[in-house]
Amino acid sequence: MKDKLPIGRFEVSPAWVMEQVKKGLKISQAYPIVKNEVKISPEVFLPEIPGVTTQAPHFATLGADIRALRKTRGLTLNDIAGMLDKSVGWLSQVERDLSEPSISDLRQLANCLGVPMSMLFAHSGAPAGEHGYIVRAGSRRPMGSGEEGLIEELLSPDLTDDFEMVHSTFQPHSKMQEPADRATQEVGYMISGRLDLVIDGKLFTVGTGDSFRIKHQPYQWANPYDEPATAVWVIAPPVY
Repeated sequence: MKDKLPIGRFEVSPAWVMEQVKKGLKISQAYPIVKNEVKISPEVFLPEIPGVTTQAPHFATLGADIRALRKTRGLTLNDIAGMLDKSVGWLSQVERDLSEPSISDLRQLANCLGVPMSMLFAHSGAPAGEHGYIVRAGSRRPMGSGEEGLIEELLSPDLTDDFEMVHSTFQPHSKMQEPADRATQEVGYMISGRLDLVIDGKLFTVGTGDSFRIKHQPYQWANPYDEPATAVWVIAPPVY
């Protein structure tokens, strides 16, 4: 194992790096890449050391999710920066996790991207060793306003994949008020209950164990029944 690791123009010992990060020092964009969950920047050069991988995993970050949401909506850095009355440089730094947006900034970003603020605000909570791999049942990020009787939670660790997984609960006697028509491919699996679906003008009723697909088609859902319905959706590309 080498005695020194180059960080920018400086060389420090691996032990010093680990000790400083344990104390909370933020060294660029930190990722957990060693087995003992110590966080080291992916910019740090790591020689071949047993128990250490030099390949930094692509973990969820606030900036990565903002970038994914922006690109999915076909918006440029200039577009969002203009809406926020901020510089393109500032937004670029936020997307690269080099700047930390304020609560007010997050509120405006959520509004520009058409997502609830909780989607951006509730971006932490996973233990370091599970971050980017596991989403515990009690740590799912809420999605949507729930105004139509639809409660949604993100099952994916982040929005940086080519798809997202969503857990949806449709309250009894709830209904989607306006049809949706988005450039996505979606597959749903019914966990429980029944749901009425209108897909491309065709009416279907699906129940426990059934699955369905929506492929660039207008759709609308309704739960006119007395029991809640639950489903898991896979949506590509991510829209939340």
